[in-house]
Amino acid sequence: MQVSAAIQSIIQQKLSEHFSAVRPVQFSGIGGESINETYRISFGAENVFCKLNSVSEFPQLFQKEKAGLELLAKQGILKTPAIIECFEQANSQVLVLEWIQPGEKTEGFWKKFGEQLATLHRISTDSFGLHEDNYMGSIPQSNRQHKTWVDFFAEERLKPMIGRCFHKKLLSKTHRQQFESVEKKLTEIFAEEKPSLLHGDLWNGNFMCNQNNEPVLIDPSVYFGHRSVDLAMTTLFGGFRQPFYEAYHHHFPLPKNHEQQWAVCNLYPLLIHLYLFGGGYLPQIENILRGFA
Repeated sequence: MQVSAAIQSIIQQKLSEHFSAVRPVQFSGIGGESINETYRISFGAENVFCKLNSVSEFPQLFQKEKAGLELLAKQGILKTPAIIECFEQANSQVLVLEWIQPGEKTEGFWKKFGEQLATLHRISTDSFGLHEDNYMGSIPQSNRQHKTWVDFFAEERLKPMIGRCFHKKLLSKTHRQQFESVEKKLTEIFAEEKPSLLHGDLWNGNFMCNQNNEPVLIDPSVYFGHRSVDLAMTTLFGGFRQPFYEAYHHHFPLPKNHEQQWAVCNLYPLLIHLYLFGGGYLPQIENILRGFA
């Protein structure tokens, strides 16, 4: 997606208002995101981060991301990039955020991250879900509220993605039967806990370390769910160090069967990856399902 003259003009105006100065804007394309066009925008000595995408393909994608960032920021626990602007122009949607200059991920960083995530997970509410739906990456996800985690996870997470993958012939009838077996055991696997405020997509590409050695959350898929969702995602693609888990456990002790909970929670993101990227993710799913046969 090209940055149109109209969008450049709007961004120029918004940045002039935000920084109380009039300077030319310069766009530099950067990578790292699978569905968005991403840019570093230089505005004199200032830099900001910009995402572009299609309104028709992913309706309200950036509005939902903005709402998620605002909900996390409101808690005052973990940092998020400041939102500079979010708007639509013709069939384009644009999100402009504070530029985060990366710092070094020291042992102190990981301990702080674990402690802060544990504190975030103490934020609770009456139901599992959220007052509005959002996205997990490029996949719309329903946050219809339920009183129990087991009902929410089965109805709003597993079943919709199992259905999508089965329709796409990525899962067999045998796989569906295995998933049904897992669903019957959910009440045994997950002891009752209050809903936790989740980042929702906490893999190693969705946080940063700033120059003050502080964790910064990006690209959230927020809702109130079981805290094992976030912790499970940290293990799915690696990158998190042991001091993170030790600090988390110190401030919010993990249940004895947390590894079992994490395996089940990871079925959801693995199903999404299976749906988006194909059969390379099926062996991981099958390995988890075998563990609950």
